[in-house]
Amino acid sequence: MINIPKVKIGIVAVSRDCFPESLSVNRRKALAAAYQKQFRAEDIYECPVCIVESEIQMTEALEDIKKAGCNALCVYLGNFGPEISETLLAKHFDGPVMFCAAAEESQGDLMDGRGDAYCGMLNASYNLKLRGTHAYIPDYPVGTAQDCAKMINDFLPVARAVIGVRELKIISFGPRPMNFLACNAPIQQLYNMGAEIEENSELDLFEAFHKHDNDQRIPAKVKEMETELGSGNMKPEILPKLAQYELTLLDWVEAHRGYRKYVTLTTKCWPAFQTQFGFVPCYVNSRLTGMGIPVSCEVDIYGTLSEFIGTCVSQDAVTLLDINNSVPDDMYEESIRSRFSYKHTDTFMGFHCGNTCSNKLAACSMKYQKIMARSLPQEVTNGTLEGDIVPGDITFYRLQSTSDNHLRAYVAQGEVLPVATKSFGSIGVFAIPEMGRFYRHVLIEQNFPHHGAVAFGHYGKALFEAFRYLGAETIGYNQPAGVLYPSENPFER
Repeated sequence: MINIPKVKIGIVAVSRDCFPESLSVNRRKALAAAYQKQFRAEDIYECPVCIVESEIQMTEALEDIKKAGCNALCVYLGNFGPEISETLLAKHFDGPVMFCAAAEESQGDLMDGRGDAYCGMLNASYNLKLRGTHAYIPDYPVGTAQDCAKMINDFLPVARAVIGVRELKIISFGPRPMNFLACNAPIQQLYNMGAEIEENSELDLFEAFHKHDNDQRIPAKVKEMETELGSGNMKPEILPKLAQYELTLLDWVEAHRGYRKYVTLTTKCWPAFQTQFGFVPCYVNSRLTGMGIPVSCEVDIYGTLSEFIGTCVSQDAVTLLDINNSVPDDMYEESIRSRFSYKHTDTFMGFHCGNTCSNKLAACSMKYQKIMARSLPQEVTNGTLEGDIVPGDITFYRLQSTSDNHLRAYVAQGEVLPVATKSFGSIGVFAIPEMGRFYRHVLIEQNFPHHGAVAFGHYGKALFEAFRYLGAETIGYNQPAGVLYPSENPFER
């Protein structure tokens, strides 16, 4: 992916001066060796400075990991740890931070070899709160070198998402379409998370598009599209315009990213877009998303932010779909009931006009947009990428500001079923355990919009932690049967 951060985690061991410093040094070395054995050695840097109760050594460690190119930090309590220096380390580091701690090694070495990091983590967390400093702390943050190596690896996708958002610019074109109030929310939370936003008019985009008339790069871009579509190239006459549009967006990104490293886009893709541009932008949106530059439709700012976070976490293309329609009874009875353990209310269809990357579709064809063609000439609605979404594990999720500026999120893991949708657009039959209750008591109850982001795989753990690190006040999930939501009527069953 071309548009997501690479993370290098600096491991800094800390030591309290009334404990043997060698405990932290040796345990740090064991941790680094365990990580290099289990995972990619280039993801970490072992800082040779061992901090004691010294602010000077804290600044030396910060300087060292900065020179080493680290953009994330693991504070490792090899023993009890100095609560002042270790939390100042987190406070002054410019990037995401995690804490973990060493477990005791052997019952035969609980005299001079006892480190008490289990206790030290309590003081560390208390002091982080005093300083107003946030850090990622694993569910059980005390472990062997191998355990802590896995904790650090679990932190990698979280750090990628946090770094990405803090260095992100969201570029939008146009206001939301009429009757799409749900796709709009205050932008204050974007700034709170560290993201930047550039809002433009549709006229700005239209002007830029026509500045690319007869661009010499169009034929090469058309060939790229022809190769990707293969036999699914049902509308070859529209490819030159789509190629021109893709070049327009890519050039805009480079001209407008400013000091930001990463960019996402969102556009008003109807109703005037079709009549003025002469096509729909869905296929181009799918291609850019496949490159790692998510493009949401309908000026869904928090939708494209959500897509970007999922791209950082999964290091793969994501998509944005309407939580769209129920599965018909006869389809459930014929294709699902006897083959899967899902209840009917666990299933639904996720759909969008044609914005899903081609490699996430079982098969794809370039077609016209059926819904828009009901009120517009069909020839101006060409440009959707249609096909059933590839079956497999998925994570449905979203980060959203409420209308009164509270940051909320949800995460639910499930799958796309190998069931033919017998419909149009980029679409799939989704199954999420206890979806019916989740739909009512999270999506409806907490006023989430109809757009949900989809990551292809189970990434709930990392997304949950990323949302928590970014400041989500609540994170909904599909609670198992028997665990009631706060708004759920206990007398229904």
